Amino acid sequence: MYRVMLLPADADTRELRRALWAARIGHRITEEAEGQMLWLADPAQHEALRQVVGRWQRGEPLPDAPASRSTRYGGDLAPVLRQAPLTAATLGLCLAVFAAMAILGDLVIALLAIVPLGISPEGGLAVGTLAEALAAGQVWRLLSPAFLHFGWMHLIFNMLWLWYFGRQVESLQGSGRMLLLVVAAGIGGNLAQYAAGTALFGGMSGVDFALLGYVWLMSRRLPGSGFFVPQMLVVFMLGWMVFTMTDMAGAVGFGNVANEAHLGGLVVGLALGWYYSARARRRR
Repeated sequence: MYRVMLLPADADTRELRRALWAARIGHRITEEAEGQMLWLADPAQHEALRQVVGRWQRGEPLPDAPASRSTRYGGDLAPVLRQAPLTAATLGLCLAVFAAMAILGDLVIALLAIVPLGISPEGGLAVGTLAEALAAGQVWRLLSPAFLHFGWMHLIFNMLWLWYFGRQVESLQGSGRMLLLVVAAGIGGNLAQYAAGTALFGGMSGVDFALLGYVWLMSRRLPGSGFFVPQMLVVFMLGWMVFTMTDMAGAVGFGNVANEAHLGGLVVGLALGWYYSARARRRR
């Protein structure tokens, strides 16, 4: 995201926001101590944004809908993918693994679970150990469970938060920072869940909670950084994490949740958020 201009603190920007989205101009408006800061996602749209803002400031009519269907849908995805290629690739990999599970079934789970899985001679489930897997060179198992999803709802919700938070991190701080969060939170969450005695689990939710913690802490400690997360969303996600740890969750059908992975990911995200926000504050 790129800073463009400071708007008055008491300005009603709702009409401006609608007009910018109607013109397919990716942006964000954050509240700063001195006013409302307007951010731009794609610098190539700088002049188009200024034209819309100028019309808004002069009180001229603003567009409230895309001019045509082709304007709305044609070519809009490319700028987003350029801003967040790693987030898009991670999401695509999760979808590909989910499709492979539908075709190949348990073979994919056995390959990507944190420990080797198989069928014992007695017909039961044979579960290996992480030490054995690492000794055999299967280091991918430290991260790969994050790409496993066991149902459409599991997949959809995890991809929703991955896309929401991941795009923000990558567009503001680059793909390297996003890669660090995915790898560190994925491994940290997986190890936390495995340490709790679970061998078969999966999902990107540990990474999602890490991204939540990271974005929230950056927005609080660096108000001018462009990071933003609605406070009610933070309350909802943390409340959900606590709820799934209770017996009540099991009673209503949400008992099989990787709680330790959620908590482990959140701790990783908060730790990285604290470190990088502290480093940025020292540079000021």
